[in-house]
Amino acid sequence: HLRGPAQIKRAIVLGLDGLDPALAKRFMDEGLLPNFKKLADEGSFKPLQTSCPSMSPVAWSTFATGVDASRHNIFDFLGRDEKTYFPILSSTRISNPEKSIKLGPYTIPVGKPSIRLMRKSKTFWSVLDDCYVPCHVLRVPVTFPPEKMKNGVILSAMCVPDLRGSQGSFTMFTTDSEKAGAYTGGTLLQVERNGDVVRGELPGPPSPFTPEAGEMTVPFTATIDEFSEVVKFDFGGNEVTLSVKEYSDWLTVEFSAGLGVKVKGIVKLYVTSLSPHFELYVTPINIDPDSPAMPISDPSMFAQYLAKLQGSFATLGLAENTWALNERMIDETAFLEQTYAIHEEREQMFFNSLRKNRSGLTAVVFDATDRIPVSYTHLRAHETVLVIAYAVFCL
Repeated sequence: HLRGPAQIKRAIVLGLDGLDPALAKRFMDEGLLPNFKKLADEGSFKPLQTSCPSMSPVAWSTFATGVDASRHNIFDFLGRDEKTYFPILSSTRISNPEKSIKLGPYTIPVGKPSIRLMRKSKTFWSVLDDCYVPCHVLRVPVTFPPEKMKNGVILSAMCVPDLRGSQGSFTMFTTDSEKAGAYTGGTLLQVERNGDVVRGELPGPPSPFTPEAGEMTVPFTATIDEFSEVVKFDFGGNEVTLSVKEYSDWLTVEFSAGLGVKVKGIVKLYVTSLSPHFELYVTPINIDPDSPAMPISDPSMFAQYLAKLQGSFATLGLAENTWALNERMIDETAFLEQTYAIHEEREQMFFNSLRKNRSGLTAVVFDATDRIPVSYTHLRAHETVLVIAYAVFCL
């Protein structure tokens, strides 16, 4: 129940994943973080204990709900399927409709897939929402599927899958037959080069109507100009020219499931080599925010609004493709460029919410501090979460 007028009219919560508070304090003292220093001097700066167990989904769930894992039900990245004992994602349950009907060669699911958030307890923004306080919650981990908001908006983060249903599966194409195969976090597929032309198909999600047909695909053609070191692509109908080691913009790819049903995703392309072998890295197929195949925001049109406002953006929960770096599909320079681009997308969302939401809560989480360790000599074995809160008081 409300107990009188609010003491503040606006609150901003800025989360920095994996940033060590000890490092932040040291950098503030050295004059490297003047804005953080100003916030600390005008407010407060205190280290907090992490969650138990000290892992990202647990820590962020505790941040959101104020309770420990025994109450919010998130103990790890993975849990176990009680029927099969296979590992499954701890935070979300996605299941297909139980019933289907046969229509000629097609198997038609009856009903919609079930998507449930397994985190329990109530988030602090839900409490504010119930009290008619406008809330903008952007990319806070363990928010998929998004909660219903009556007086605000939410954009999901950690645990949003890619279009193939994984937590981020890259695809690499190569003309080197010795390298092709399955890798942790993705697949390297062999393609043939005929003269200056390479053709291939990007594998996508399985067909919902004809499972025996396997994965749906999108064809592409790459025309190589080795003298200029550029490649002209026709990638699923998108025409784009790229230099070696240059990212494309987000490209929309459309998978046809049959019966007039199409599923859209977005990818970026990055040519890593032209010779002695052609090699092309394709990011995980992110859910298209302009036409989401799964609920990634509430209201659902919020993701579409952002896509119209700033263009397509990464929607995958763990958007920075660390597995591609670990498997040496891309190098550190390419990974850093990808990470900074995703960070800039997040900044645009954050600043837009600051302009639009002038009298409530704005909460946003940035991940680059987790994906790029500030100093290898200060890496910790546990997960840390640094949260900066700023409140504007009514006069």
